[in-house]
Amino acid sequence: MSLSSEPGSQADSSTSPSLLARARELDREAWQRLSELYGPVVYRWARQAGLQPHDAADVLQNVFHALARNIGSYRQRSSGDSFRGWLWTVTRNKVRDHYRERRDRACAAGGTTAYQRLEQLPERPPEPDSECGSVEIRQMRRRALNLVKDHFERTTWQAFWRAVVVGESAADIADDLGVSVWAVYKAKSRVLQRLRAELEGLVE
Repeated sequence: MSLSSEPGSQADSSTSPSLLARARELDREAWQRLSELYGPVVYRWARQAGLQPHDAADVLQNVFHALARNIGSYRQRSSGDSFRGWLWTVTRNKVRDHYRERRDRACAAGGTTAYQRLEQLPERPPEPDSECGSVEIRQMRRRALNLVKDHFERTTWQAFWRAVVVGESAADIADDLGVSVWAVYKAKSRVLQRLRAELEGLVE
């Protein structure tokens, strides 16, 4: 039984431009993947800022419209910069815009309190090693895995998943799938290589 990737995907894992690079080129598939990866994050941030579900959905759309206009200017200028931090700033600004537009409307019950809550939000997103940040990063990585899954044939993916996510031993996986232990390690390496290439600059 082979543990090779789908035709072309092994080469893609090392040569394909990152998702961020493709999004800068306005690649439609890249934008779809970016929205699948970060859409739930932006929505969660908006809800944490006090927005109701329908308002959080509106802010989500506004954030991605802003990304489409400005992603070409995004650069990691220092070691402390990250796409996630930049996206937090964009989201915070769009939530602020939302409150500014609605705080004086009679239907915005509790708007003043909510706006004060917004002003108390930190300038940066939760740190990756914090409880909230670590959960967020884990969920993003799980979604990221789903983004690259279709680049690999079923057996390769099974070997990777069982070794990395489930935590089974390479020997047990190899015996069950009828392949060598080396093939299991190779499958793990291929998927992780593809994941790193795809998400370069996005999840840190």
